[in-house]
Amino acid sequence: MTADKRAQGKRAEQLAQAYLQTRGLQFIQSNYHCRMGELDLVMREADTLVFIEVRLRRSTAFGTAAESVTRRKQDKLWRAALHFMASRPDLASLAVRFDVIALSGMAVEDSCWIRNAFGAEH
Repeated sequence: MTADKRAQGKRAEQLAQAYLQTRGLQFIQSNYHCRMGELDLVMREADTLVFIEVRLRRSTAFGTAAESVTRRKQDKLWRAALHFMASRPDLASLAVRFDVIALSGMAVEDSCWIRNAFGAEH
């Protein structure tokens, strides 16, 4: 991945975080890395721990940003979420939800927030 793409991804995550905070979610952590994968954003909404995957697509030639969260990606996110929760027993009692913020540009107006984008049935 080029430095420019990494910078765009980081900016997209910052936009998503700010957007979600204005919607009442509490920031916990960004860019959680483990051997299972990476979590873009971890936030809390009331009694729910929310794992947010941020996807940026400038073109839909190969599908939309939301469509890029494949079953394989969902599995990786779930495994990374389990690892995160094991490292944070203080959050273990919370319900879990997976959301996607799909951006088609670098503005919040170009985004789609998909709550419960996929289930936690893994």
